[in-house]
Amino acid sequence: MDEASIQVDMIEGLEHQLGEPLGASVLTALQRVPRDAFVDDAPHANGASEDAGTRVLAPETVVRLITALDVDEGDDVLVVGAGVGYSVAMLAEIAGARHVHAVDIDREAVSIARSNLSTAGYDAALVDRRDGANGLPEYAPYDRILIEAAVLEPPRALGTQLADDGRIVYPRGTTTQTIVAIEPDDDRASPLDADGDDDAPPGFVTVEKAGPAALRPMLVDGEQAGVERNRTRREEAEYAEQGRFAGHGWEQEWIDWDDRI
Repeated sequence: MDEASIQVDMIEGLEHQLGEPLGASVLTALQRVPRDAFVDDAPHANGASEDAGTRVLAPETVVRLITALDVDEGDDVLVVGAGVGYSVAMLAEIAGARHVHAVDIDREAVSIARSNLSTAGYDAALVDRRDGANGLPEYAPYDRILIEAAVLEPPRALGTQLADDGRIVYPRGTTTQTIVAIEPDDDRASPLDADGDDDAPPGFVTVEKAGPAALRPMLVDGEQAGVERNRTRREEAEYAEQGRFAGHGWEQEWIDWDDRI
């Protein structure tokens, strides 16, 4: 079976899983973005997989996230958690590559995403190594922000980088997650919670829920792959690499002073 036929089967399978037809823009992106440029092993499989330590989201999860994001052509989009770049490419196809910005805390993931996007023809999308909790303020405000990591609520910095009429989509929860879309509240109640009990952060309301998810939690600086988690060993290694040109911390100054007595 050729690649085009496999892609058609994947799309039909997604519509069956979701129980409804795909939106026009999402359907077009699925048809145009070559998933095999991002996933070498079984690119059209429905489950999540791993690529160089980076989690590759299942197509169904990607579709749920992007559908909930509700992106239009020309929208400025921030993706927190670039992964292998597939979601970034999908959004670049919908909004336009120059309107899409992505960050990831892991340097290897950034390198993989950049390479994959270039191969697929979406290298105009920007991918930068940043702590996702801080967003990317240089290009704010964003019409849409997608968080590809599980959080109880979006980091505060992301809320400040959202346009007044913008939308944030993220998997809400830890072990049990639900994909949700939130928007600035404008003194309105959530249309999903008749009793007024909304888990959205202050200043926001939940406007859509898009089904279950199972994404990894958002990493903080120091937790990414390849980083020494033990602070003492990490700092000793950094000092050894800098050698005699390293600046002295207060501990080293104390040792120098002791030698002078």
